[in-house]
Amino acid sequence: MTLEISRRAKEYVKTAQSLLRVAKTMTDQAIADQLKALADDYERRAEKASYADAVKAMARSTANAETEALFEGG
Repeated sequence: MTLEISRRAKEYVKTAQSLLRVAKTMTDQAIADQLKALADDYERRAEKASYADAVKAMARSTANAETEALFEGG
């Protein structure tokens, strides 16, 4: 089963990429390291968001299928 990345997760990834781009241009290593850590956090958020959104979509799909089965069987 292939999961698509959710819109919310895509935004997290986009933010992480922007933070990493800025971190590469920093001359202050401490700030660059903080930006990289923040980018890592956004990447983790993207993974969690994508998983959570997939679970919600699957639950909706299951509920819809059960509702259809009730109406078709009744």
